[in-house]
Amino acid sequence: MRTCLIVDDSRVIRRVARRILEALDFQVEEASDGAEAMALCRDRLPDAVLLDWNMPVMDGLEFLHALRREPGGERPIVVLCTTRNEPEHIAAALAAGANEYIMKPFDGDIIEAKFAEAGLPFGRTA
Repeated sequence: MRTCLIVDDSRVIRRVARRILEALDFQVEEASDGAEAMALCRDRLPDAVLLDWNMPVMDGLEFLHALRREPGGERPIVVLCTTRNEPEHIAAALAAGANEYIMKPFDGDIIEAKFAEAGLPFGRTA
């Protein structure tokens, strides 16, 4: 079973994303900030990461830079998920190593499409 790490400081967003991802046959882990997420990734890299930008302790871009420097850290598909839609923010996310970028609010179709576009189709389409 494929794994996805949801990294968001909002418990509500994590809960919604978990339901979507589990319905798409992913095993899900959660982290409330980038530092917690790095600890989980150092223990076991997920296949995918749904990553919030604005978080305390370590934000999404800091986490992304750190992840990509880890051994094997280039492998997880990372979709940055945020309310920021300015072109310079999208460019910064992609330059930092994000595979895709989605806006909040999102739904299952958007998540499924973005992960598929990044090269990781979900269980029901794989």
